[in-house]
Amino acid sequence: MTSDSPSSWTDAIEETLISALLGLMTVLTFANVVARYGFNSNILWALELTVFMFGWLVLLGASYAVKKGIHLGVDIIVLALAPPMRRILGLMAVTACIVFSFLMLKGAWDYWANFADLPQTTGRWFPTGFQETFRTRAWYETQDVPNPGFLKFLEDMLNEGEEYEKLPKVVPYLVLPLSMALLLFRFIQAGIRIWRGDLDRIVASHEAEDDVAEAAAKIEGSR
Repeated sequence: MTSDSPSSWTDAIEETLISALLGLMTVLTFANVVARYGFNSNILWALELTVFMFGWLVLLGASYAVKKGIHLGVDIIVLALAPPMRRILGLMAVTACIVFSFLMLKGAWDYWANFADLPQTTGRWFPTGFQETFRTRAWYETQDVPNPGFLKFLEDMLNEGEEYEKLPKVVPYLVLPLSMALLLFRFIQAGIRIWRGDLDRIVASHEAEDDVAEAAAKIEGSR
């Protein structure tokens, strides 16, 4: 894989975004502690924004972990089976994960859609269409986070030109359908790799064991 391959670019984007979220959370929390105990003040919106960033970090990180195969799991049964049976169990597991992430995507869309002045899907478990009428929630705002100037266009797009005093909820909640769509996509990719025989599982519970073995090999080689 070359350094300018599409996969390396997407890896860089995802890793940079996840790292930026973690770094911003740390800086913002530290700044709020300094303000509170050093200046008897408070960054009113810091806690709420940190919670939103943590949600983005976890949900985007979940799909990235599927892509890299670094979710932990129990593979004691898989390791005891012959390779063909491992592939069958791997396909069964990834199929269950695809169904789960699809259901989560429907639920995520239905929760977020009205905040974006969009219809929810119809159907209890699987989408059968979109609602013809719905009550918009596009005017809902966060409790404390101010609305930045570069998002002012949302007022005309979603709020009939009315000013948002705080950040509209459609923005932080966007991660729900986005992350579930990515999760579904990553599980489909994993399923294709298992079908082709490139993988036999979607977890990496053996990673700690491999690290120990690698460390032991390095120590042995240095003697």
